[in-house]
Amino acid sequence: MAEIKYDIKKNLGSLGESSKGWSKELNIISWNERSPKIDIRDWDENKTKMGKGVTLTKKELLELKKILNEIDFDTLDLD
Repeated sequence: MAEIKYDIKKNLGSLGESSKGWSKELNIISWNERSPKIDIRDWDENKTKMGKGVTLTKKELLELKKILNEIDFDTLDLD
């Protein structure tokens, strides 16, 4: 398997922590020396191991923001 290169350009915030101590983070990351994208995924405390995540372009992030702004979270049956 080919090595995956990544460069965390900016940490935008932490969304929470798992029971094993990993942090779910919102970051701007360059993957394999490509243009940076928005990324949401779990990271270990040293940023050497990562979980599966979601990578979004700026356009996709803006669409997600629009959708989230339209949701009435009080009506959802969520924890």
